[in-house]
Amino acid sequence: MPKIMLVEDDEQLAAFLMRFLNSEGYSTDYAAGQKDALRLFAENTYDCVLLDISLKDGSGYSVCAAIKAQNDTPVIFITASADEACTVAGFEIGADDYIGKPFGTRELLARMKNVMRRHQKSSPLLQCRNVTIDPIKGIVRKNGQELSMSALEYRLLLVFFSNKNQMLSRDRLAEELWSLTKEFISDNTLSVYIRRLREKIEDDAQNPQMIVTVRGLGYKAVDE
Repeated sequence: MPKIMLVEDDEQLAAFLMRFLNSEGYSTDYAAGQKDALRLFAENTYDCVLLDISLKDGSGYSVCAAIKAQNDTPVIFITASADEACTVAGFEIGADDYIGKPFGTRELLARMKNVMRRHQKSSPLLQCRNVTIDPIKGIVRKNGQELSMSALEYRLLLVFFSNKNQMLSRDRLAEELWSLTKEFISDNTLSVYIRRLREKIEDDAQNPQMIVTVRGLGYKAVDE
């Protein structure tokens, strides 16, 4: 389910848009201003951000700049201004598109799908919840912050993220690690690496929500 952050200080418009987006199969988080938007973005990973330029406690430009400094999450500005300078300023700080108020919900939906489609085509990143892997650079990030990974931890995570929502047997995972080390991977060794991985990527390693155990069968990376 695609996850959207809506940043809009008009509460009535925000409530309407959230109902519409939810009815279209999107999960939507709402922020009324700059402070809430930055907090939500630090805690979650989004497929698209809908961002009003004028906010009560700050500027949409500042929020966009902060988002683009961390990653390339698509941003669509929602603006009541038809001023060309405002539009140009938004594009210069990295906005992917803009839509002027008032607007139709179908036009908004089309623009969202378009920027997300472009982003998916251009991005090599693998993502599960708030964790991303850049396979080209070999970098893992959680909430935009780089994580230190051993070669085996990285390989294990890469297998999970390449097979999201699919059960992977312990034998399959052990084979993946063997292909890297050419050494026998015991059940205990695999359990140790699963534990270390959870300690780095889960919010609560004792109650994992991302790398979950499928009792008696193996493990699964859950992206929901």
